[in-house]
Amino acid sequence: MHLEKNNYLCNVKQKKQTMKEFFKMVFATIVGLLLFGIIMGILGVMCLVGMVASSSSVKSIDDNSVMVLNLSGQLEERAQDNIMSMFMGSSSNAIGLDDVLSAINKAKENDEIKGIYIESGMFSSDSYASLQAIRRALVDFKKSGKWIIAYGDSYTQGTYYLASAADKVYMNPEGMLDWHGISSNPIFLKDAMSKFGVKMQLSKVGAYKSAPEMFTADKMSDANREQVTAYINGIWENVLKDVSNSRKIPIDSLNAYADNMLMFNSSKTLIEKKMIDGVLYTDEVKDIVKKQLKIDNDDYINQLTLSEMSNVRDKSKDGEEIAVYYAVGDIVDGGAQNPVNQEAVIDAQVVCKDLASLADDDNVKAVVLRINSGGGSAYASEQIWHQIEMLKKKKPIVVSMGGMAASGGYYISCNSNWIVAEPTTLTGSIGIFGMFPDYSGLLKDKLGVKFDEVKTNKNSSFGTISRPFNEEEMRYLDTYIERGYQLFRKRVADGRKLSIEAVENIAQGHVWLGQDAIKHHLVDELGGLENAVAKAAKLAKLDEYYTSPYPAMPDLFDQLMSSTEQKTGSYLDEAMRASLGEYYEPMKLLRNINKQNAIQARIPFLMNVN
Repeated sequence: MHLEKNNYLCNVKQKKQTMKEFFKMVFATIVGLLLFGIIMGILGVMCLVGMVASSSSVKSIDDNSVMVLNLSGQLEERAQDNIMSMFMGSSSNAIGLDDVLSAINKAKENDEIKGIYIESGMFSSDSYASLQAIRRALVDFKKSGKWIIAYGDSYTQGTYYLASAADKVYMNPEGMLDWHGISSNPIFLKDAMSKFGVKMQLSKVGAYKSAPEMFTADKMSDANREQVTAYINGIWENVLKDVSNSRKIPIDSLNAYADNMLMFNSSKTLIEKKMIDGVLYTDEVKDIVKKQLKIDNDDYINQLTLSEMSNVRDKSKDGEEIAVYYAVGDIVDGGAQNPVNQEAVIDAQVVCKDLASLADDDNVKAVVLRINSGGGSAYASEQIWHQIEMLKKKKPIVVSMGGMAASGGYYISCNSNWIVAEPTTLTGSIGIFGMFPDYSGLLKDKLGVKFDEVKTNKNSSFGTISRPFNEEEMRYLDTYIERGYQLFRKRVADGRKLSIEAVENIAQGHVWLGQDAIKHHLVDELGGLENAVAKAAKLAKLDEYYTSPYPAMPDLFDQLMSSTEQKTGSYLDEAMRASLGEYYEPMKLLRNINKQNAIQARIPFLMNVN
């Protein structure tokens, strides 16, 4: 018994010792993992800081260099480097129009840079107006006596439009050149919504106000077809004229090429038609660039990428400051989210505070408001209009229109001292509408939800989800929308110094190209951001000046402190976009339709100009 008891006690002691060792190992492992996580986190932050520091350092330029313009990715008004996405290897490869124009101008002014090499890839633009701005900068670059060489395995119509400005255009021997003209393919969701028992109740002013058609019709109205036909033909005429001038090809021939599916022609035929100058492989085009630089075939080419050009010192930083304030995306009420693109919105509360700060900043002598927006909330547009009125009392404000500055985008433009638009900018669309989703069919017929009602007054149940608006309620809404339209029209008349009758003749929601808008006194000048800056300097009586962009892009700390929920939503959206492709935008818009302000001053949600 005594021996058994000793064995038992010994076993218990061994088990306790074993458990103790086990817990020590577990604890050591946990501590090790925590320490490893902390160390990796510190290293990660150090890497990020290093990346930011290296990207912000001034770049020195070797003599006899070439700037490489890689046309690959999505062109946006301003591109924001997402530090976390870059660190995780999921960067969206966005290209900022502002970065491209700045790089081309720096390359023109820098004696060490001898030329530009354009490399065509999978590239898409937010608008032809943005492409037109880049192409104009390339043509201006050549006026300095420097050269441009373009090459691509294949060319989209947009990349060829840019590449055609080059001295020589080369292509892979088995490549393809897309040249098809321009079309618009509006999407209509009325029937899709009806399958769920949802319909849209509409009140609008303007025969040409076509944005609601996406939800209330199954085809284009005659008025909308008329205006869309006019502006896509106008855009195409600009493309034809520019390519014809550079490539010395008659416009009639370019139209014939588009009609006959040029994209399926052989490279030999493309040379014969003067669309390209020759066919080369990648290693062979390097020899062409080396000949332009007058270096030996075995010499290294000094190259500068777009990101490296952003770190090249801008020589023009003397004089007084002109603020360039970027207003990009849907116009939304404070704190709201853009239902289509959550990365770019014009938040009225934020913009108004920023403009007030610029008005009070004695160092800023003038403001250029760079607008790329199809409009949005009518209430938010009125708030921004008022803030521009306040700013204009203290210093000049000039509007530079990008791809579009229409409806609400024009609302916030019309009160400025001067308006500059690209020939292919979409603008005007002076009109307003209200859309109110009716979910009663979904609730009653599809889901079997029942409603009853008691009320104290005749209109106590106005806006209930249990039924659509009745005729009397719609009359009240129509009166309200009409009053909003009259205010919009008056804002334009006062800002542009026109009569109400003159504005009415060009209003009714009609979308105009910039080149037509100038004829109707909706804009003052055709050109780009550089023209707007020059006009702002003239109004402020400045001999020497430089520009500063506003608002500031989020820095490293701001991005690191972004909420996990926002990042998760962003990653999910990216996955959905990759899966749905061209159907992503309409499906996301339909999903978030109830999050929009009901009263809108905007052009169609999805322009679909291809």
